[in-house]
Amino acid sequence: MEQSIPQLLKRIANEYPDLPAQYYRSPNGEFVPVLYRDFYASVLDLSSALLSSSHKRGDHIGIISDNRPEWFQTSMAIMAIGAADVPRGCDANAKEIAYILSFADCGTVFLENEAQGKKILEYRSSLPLLKNAIFYDAVSADTVKALSDAGLTAHSFADFVAAGRVWAAANPGAAQAELDKGIDSELATLIFTSGTTGEPKGVMLSHSNFLCQLPELSWRIPVKPGHKALSVLPVWHSFERLCEYVMLGGATSIVYSKPIGSVLLADFAKTNPQLFPSVPRIWESVYDGIYRTMRKTGGATWLLFNFFVEIAKVHARSVRAVTGRYPYFSLTDRVSGFLIGLLPALLLLPLRALGGLLVFRKIRAKLGTGFVVGVSGGGALPPNVDEFFWAVGVRVVEGYGLTETAPVVAVRPGPRPVFGTIGAPLGCNQVKIVDEEGNELPPGKKGMVLVRGGNVMRGYYKKPDLTAKVLSPDGWLDTGDLGLKTYRGELILRGRKKDTIVLRGGENIEPAPIEMKINESRFVAQSVVLGQDQRYLGALIVVNRDELLSWARENGLDPSDIDVLLENEQVKRLYEVEVAELVNAKTGFKMFERINRVELLSKPFEVGVELSAKQEIMRYKLEDLYPSRIRRLFR
Repeated sequence: MEQSIPQLLKRIANEYPDLPAQYYRSPNGEFVPVLYRDFYASVLDLSSALLSSSHKRGDHIGIISDNRPEWFQTSMAIMAIGAADVPRGCDANAKEIAYILSFADCGTVFLENEAQGKKILEYRSSLPLLKNAIFYDAVSADTVKALSDAGLTAHSFADFVAAGRVWAAANPGAAQAELDKGIDSELATLIFTSGTTGEPKGVMLSHSNFLCQLPELSWRIPVKPGHKALSVLPVWHSFERLCEYVMLGGATSIVYSKPIGSVLLADFAKTNPQLFPSVPRIWESVYDGIYRTMRKTGGATWLLFNFFVEIAKVHARSVRAVTGRYPYFSLTDRVSGFLIGLLPALLLLPLRALGGLLVFRKIRAKLGTGFVVGVSGGGALPPNVDEFFWAVGVRVVEGYGLTETAPVVAVRPGPRPVFGTIGAPLGCNQVKIVDEEGNELPPGKKGMVLVRGGNVMRGYYKKPDLTAKVLSPDGWLDTGDLGLKTYRGELILRGRKKDTIVLRGGENIEPAPIEMKINESRFVAQSVVLGQDQRYLGALIVVNRDELLSWARENGLDPSDIDVLLENEQVKRLYEVEVAELVNAKTGFKMFERINRVELLSKPFEVGVELSAKQEIMRYKLEDLYPSRIRRLFR
């Protein structure tokens, strides 16, 4: 196996020079391919530019940019000279960018556009080591002058690469030789977690942390040379980053799209990708969009859709029971599942096939004609969404990991997924479930998830105290997650330890399963369960605007002002009933897990405000963002 990620690129470029490595959108909206040979040549040119400007092995170089072809080229070039990239997206504010670049000792930063340059200028005094800013997009002469006056040299990306070509001509083979020197223990990146608890931490990840996962992921997420993967997640984040390395290892192509429903579906149709890595929220939006379309169609079509979906769900459950593709915790469970599932699996097969012909084929067509598998990571995939896609024949495999594990711990295998689990751990790491005293628990018992292996980070940059809190002397990482194992060793997650809500009565409650259940309502877009140190639970609910306005019109209410509508007693009663019907003893929740009060919000949660870049709720921010709403929940 290669010692570094750029060495992997070198091999793939030599073996598949004429296959596309990337597709980017041209000004006229068409996708333009970048071949592997050209991609590799660009990386060498950019490596030469970095070497010519006195960068060396061990340097830290910033990249503040969103998804674009130049990002991947830049990251590869930085790693090719033995340096480490320090990435962050354009959604980060000026203070956060300054903190990251300063803390990581960056002397050079690649910036997407002029707006990022202005963020640098805003905190210039806290960035004494920063000397060079290289812009992907054009910037004004005024900004160039302002940077120069502040002691920073501004370069355009094109000019910087052109200078690299000149240097390479005078120093033939130098960049290639530097790339060949790479070893797997070298630092590849410093990824600062966006954080759901406050100040970001720099996770130190080596080349081997990433590379050790690729051999097994190549069959769990089946890709082939020439396949395409649609890219919509933040490329600086470890999940998307590793997905791109999986693509690279399989000689497949990355197609840069956007996480906007209309754009995404149009790009599916235009490019016919085989793979789509995404987060649960995007899969939920696809699911909601399908149901919204069918509901608006109404009539016999809506009735047939519901009928065949329910038949397909029951049939899929039966087939999973027969084939063992469901979580079981003893051999007895396995045998009884087979016996119970066999008859309905056979009897419902004709109806399931008819549903596939009349309904599900049209749904699958929305993902193009070549779709093979979707990957959901960065959070728990709601069971109703998971079961729906399974039933209609769209394969979505759920993965689990952390930035600290580069990032994959486990992923449900595409060729033989087990519903309700995230699959067995990858061979490069071990996972154990322990109780509060550190004793390992048997299958079926919930406890804390610990991970040890080749994918686990070196530690947090310049934070040995924080490293020691999560990483034991013998290498076990405390993930902060709660989970359990099946009889065969597949993992099932049960929420975050740090998100656990403790009521005044001492009851411990995991909010994630409750939130996922609430989100099953067609009237709910997002929800957050709260109640720490309170007598009961409450929930902040972001309404599904389209569904609510449609309901309001049907019930004779004025839909013109959404905020006024949310104060209407009928609307409040609608949501109280919806939540009560979803979260109760019949649906598997304890009495103290029911929601006593809800507060309705019209504005969706946003990345950088309520959500981290992984689209996880930053709970610590909610008290400041919604103080009056939260007071009303617990008055």
